[in-house]
Amino acid sequence: MDTPETVGERIRATRRERGWTQDELAAATGVSRSAVAQWETDRAGQLRDNLARIAGALDVSAEFLLHGHDKFAPTRAETGEELALLRLFRECRPEDRRMLLQTARRLAK
Repeated sequence: MDTPETVGERIRATRRERGWTQDELAAATGVSRSAVAQWETDRAGQLRDNLARIAGALDVSAEFLLHGHDKFAPTRAETGEELALLRLFRECRPEDRRMLLQTARRLAK
């Protein structure tokens, strides 16, 4: 699948890949559902101020949202264990994903 062309299209596509509603992304970023709708239709009122939170909630880089690529991202998973973790992570509820990320960050220190 081609990378969506605009920031709003990338936000929408990434949100949908995760199976989230606009309400769920709004809750994860601390904004209203209408703000999410504005981001996704490129009528970005507060997009720049919220970009880091959007990227964090969607587990992508701000660079990906802005440009459609991330020059620092790996091009492929290195091991079967990484793929297994990714599959399990994607099956989790949003609140569980946040908890897993917090735990992983703590363990990586």
